[in-house]
Amino acid sequence: GGLLAGGAREPSSDTVVFDPARGQAVRLGARGSPPRSHHDAAPVDGRWLCVVGGWDGSRRLATVTALDTERGVWEAWTGTPGDCPPAGLSSHTCTRISDRELQVAGREGGIHTQRRYGSIYTLRLDPSARTYCYKQEGCHTASRSGHCAALLQTPGPHPGHQLLLFGGCNLAEPEVAGHWSHGKIKEEPPVAPHLMEQLARLVSSGQGSQKGPHGLRHHSCSVVGPFAVLYGGETLTRARDTICNDLYIYDTRTSPPLWFHFPCADRGMKRVGHRTCLWNDQLYLVGGFGEDGRTASPQVCILDFI
Repeated sequence: GGLLAGGAREPSSDTVVFDPARGQAVRLGARGSPPRSHHDAAPVDGRWLCVVGGWDGSRRLATVTALDTERGVWEAWTGTPGDCPPAGLSSHTCTRISDRELQVAGREGGIHTQRRYGSIYTLRLDPSARTYCYKQEGCHTASRSGHCAALLQTPGPHPGHQLLLFGGCNLAEPEVAGHWSHGKIKEEPPVAPHLMEQLARLVSSGQGSQKGPHGLRHHSCSVVGPFAVLYGGETLTRARDTICNDLYIYDTRTSPPLWFHFPCADRGMKRVGHRTCLWNDQLYLVGGFGEDGRTASPQVCILDFI
């Protein structure tokens, strides 16, 4: 999915598979591929790619549609009788907590109704029954759209996990959208030891300033061990030249965590509405619009340290 040009109203229904090892992108002819933009997705059970919410060309949705990677078919899952879905989700985040549970955060509402706060939902999935169920948690966040979320370990003597929301509104510091005590979330082994070492060297090099982003949206965020790595996006604090190419690193190895900012001199690397993906000890930059905010970038880039 996504938008193929800035200002487009009709989202794409393409399903594209990118193979980093071969450097090739192939359009997958999956049946039932839905048109979507401003959605989010999460892998479930090593088989399904669950797409949550987004814009279908006429309205904002809160439904779940899943790609069955074994059969190459898209399936529309159904809500259970106790389901309490949001009014509509767009530019939200969907974070995997377990194979049966996702955490959904962001501003909700239809086209003409925009709430002044964001709700936190637990989305429970049953792949065998092809069903889902939203449960609204008893807390609200700042009204956010186009933000990023990161599930990170909490520093200090009492380990656990926090779900942090970055950007999407005119705030500098991340907001805690969920907290889990030690053992509640299954630990994933480090998958990027070399990249973690490079990031640790970068933040200790003295090259960057200790400053976090302020008023950033439609940027990207990937968790690399104890680091949240943010890139690009649109700044809300400037009237002109709003598309960024800055790298921000949120280091949770200390308490309190520290921000590090590394500007990029290459204007051709300005991006908005893109994604970063961690794979095989590399951080990939995929898609998004360039400096003018309207021209889609066909490039796939790798974060390199000179």
